[in-house]
Amino acid sequence: MNSEKIIKYGAELYSAFSSQQTVLPLTEREPSITIENAYAIQQEMIRLRLANGERIIGKKIGVTSRAMQDLIKVNQPDFGQLTSAMLMDEGQPVSLSGLIQPKAEAEVAFVLKEDLAGPGITAIDVIRATDYVVPCFEIVDSRIKDWKISIQDTIADNASCGIFVLGKTRAKLTDLDLNLAGMLLERNGKLEQYACGAAVQGGPVNAVVWLANTLGKLGLPFKKGEIILSGSQSSLVPAIPGETLRCTVGGLGSCEIQFED
Repeated sequence: MNSEKIIKYGAELYSAFSSQQTVLPLTEREPSITIENAYAIQQEMIRLRLANGERIIGKKIGVTSRAMQDLIKVNQPDFGQLTSAMLMDEGQPVSLSGLIQPKAEAEVAFVLKEDLAGPGITAIDVIRATDYVVPCFEIVDSRIKDWKISIQDTIADNASCGIFVLGKTRAKLTDLDLNLAGMLLERNGKLEQYACGAAVQGGPVNAVVWLANTLGKLGLPFKKGEIILSGSQSSLVPAIPGETLRCTVGGLGSCEIQFED
C-alpha cells in the first residue's frame, strides 16, 4: 500500500472518530492490506489526534485472550496507543453519547516506574519496571461498521481504542500472582463473567513482555509513567446507559463504571 492510501485511510478513521460515524471495513476495500499497512494507518490516525492536542500516555494490548481471538478469528494479539483524552476517572459517570459502538472489557493495567525498551525484555524486566497494577475497564469502540473487523481493521483503527477507567486500588506485582488471580465481572451486582489472569497470554505479565518486545523492534519504547493495558480477561460485553459494571481481581481490588446517555 502506498503512502497516499495510508494517509487517506488514517484521515478517514480520524474523521470517523471526530464525527462519531462508521466506515466500511478496510479489508473489504483493500483485500491485500497487510498488518504492516494497518499499523502505518494507525500511526497516521494517532498523528492527527496528537496534532489536535492529545498526548500519548500509554499503550494497550488487544486480542490477547482466546475468547477475543475466537471472536474475530485471529491467532495473535495487537496493540494500540492510549492518549490523554481516553482516560476517565473512576466514579465519574461515563457518557456513551461520545462513543459510536461501545463495548466493555475488564483487565489489569500496569503503571511503569522505569523506561522499558525491547527487544530482549523478560518477565523479570517487566516486574522490575512496574510501579503498581490496578483493575481496569476499557470501553472499546470500533469506527468500523457493525464491528465487522479483521485483525487489519482493528489495528488500523488503533486497536479499537475508546476510553478506559483505572480502579483506585493498587498493588505491587510482587504481592500478587496475577496468573492465578480470579476476575469477576458483575452487571448491576449480578455475576456476568469470570476468568483468571492466565486467560491473557498465559498471564498479564507475559502480554506486557510481548508488547515491550514488539514495540522495541519498531523503535517504540515504554516510558516511565506510562499506563499499559494488558488485555481483556473477559469477552466483550454491552455498555448500556443506566447500568453499572464492576470487575474485581482477587488480591487486587475492584473497578466500577456507570454508564449514562
